[in-house]
Amino acid sequence: MAKVSNYFQCQNCEYQTPKWQGCCPECRKWNTLEEVSQSPAQPKNSAPGKTAAMTSLDNISTDEAPRFITGISEWDRVTGNGIVPGSFSIVTGDPGIGKSTLLLQVSAQLSAKYKVFYFSTEESLAQVKMRFQRLNHPSQTLLFSTQATLEIIVETCKQEKPDLVIIDSIQNIYSSENFSLPGTITQLRETAFYLMKLAKDNNIAIIVTGHITKEGQMAGPKILEHIVDAVFYLQKEDKWQTRILRSEKNRFGSVNEIGFFQMTSTGMIAIENINQHLINDTKHTPGSVLISCLEGTRPLFLELQALTIQTQFSVAQRVATGIDHKQIVLIAAILEKYLHIKFSGCDIFFKLSGGIKIKDNSADLGIALTLLSSYFQKPVPAQTIALGEVSLTGLIKPIQNIDIHAKEAAKFGFDNLLIAYDQKLETKINKHVRRFKSVYDLLELFPE
Repeated sequence: MAKVSNYFQCQNCEYQTPKWQGCCPECRKWNTLEEVSQSPAQPKNSAPGKTAAMTSLDNISTDEAPRFITGISEWDRVTGNGIVPGSFSIVTGDPGIGKSTLLLQVSAQLSAKYKVFYFSTEESLAQVKMRFQRLNHPSQTLLFSTQATLEIIVETCKQEKPDLVIIDSIQNIYSSENFSLPGTITQLRETAFYLMKLAKDNNIAIIVTGHITKEGQMAGPKILEHIVDAVFYLQKEDKWQTRILRSEKNRFGSVNEIGFFQMTSTGMIAIENINQHLINDTKHTPGSVLISCLEGTRPLFLELQALTIQTQFSVAQRVATGIDHKQIVLIAAILEKYLHIKFSGCDIFFKLSGGIKIKDNSADLGIALTLLSSYFQKPVPAQTIALGEVSLTGLIKPIQNIDIHAKEAAKFGFDNLLIAYDQKLETKINKHVRRFKSVYDLLELFPE
């Protein structure tokens, strides 16, 4: 008989060690090492004599089934114009953020045309009914259950053949063949795998909700994010009191697409013109500049605010909210190098509105103008959008997709564009376009 060797393997990164440790040395996650028994002399062969059926790509049909369109504009935008049949997706976010409410609305909208099952593993049916009654949707065709056993859910779906299955949440689903507690790494990995197979083999769209950790990341092993087809994060934005649905992974649509909702007593209401909220809240003051940031396929107006003041300390402070402070330090250094403005002797406090993180350099020109506007205490021209990149040599460089930003700016009455000198602009819908070659030209906006 072969000797069985035991070792411990991390369920998050698959790191192996002969001894148990509380924290994985590789991924630094706690309580993820589980004991594994292995017989190296006798590899398993569960299907002797069986081979895989192979096929040519020419014999595979690529005709896509119609997506499930909910009519909730922001949800359909983020999911890639609807839910794909046979897909496996997860919606995660803080407790009480509105995941269950949003998925109840999605279920109610689709149940009018499709067969929808809703498994609630966290709330009783009476609690679900009370929540559903606030939404003012008909519920005759939407079917509910509190079943949390994986095998029963899978068998029910195989027999009944629903079009869409909602499971709230995956942390409470457990396999009767696994003796670990629901929500553990072993249960999550096994549950996710069988739900994925259920979706693919039976062409059933499955959406589950998931918890997040205190660091704001999706709870569970990293393999969970690899298994699912789409990962959506529901976040809260304090400035406008809205909910932001963000696409972090989507095999059937644009990544980094975002949608905006407003939580009300009757459910989540989609906000299609989110830019209007910012326009109504923006004041034409020194130290404030508007930029346009492309999130997915949508241009968003964001307000940059800066406060520069002579420092009272030996080392000047650099405080930034909503934006990487290194980007602020870099732009300030460029301005000091070429314009001889002593930002190194100033405390700089910087803020980005909207709860959106800038991921490219298209906001460089806006950052530079915001710092100069605060330093000179003079506002930039009214109804202005700044779009450009600032190089380390002080030159203003063009950005991509400028026409998308220009059209959105003209739509909301922003006629003034501040762009790079050699920026190509195909659409001429903006009345005033001012071009800059380098940071030296920016001083023309702040005459003494």
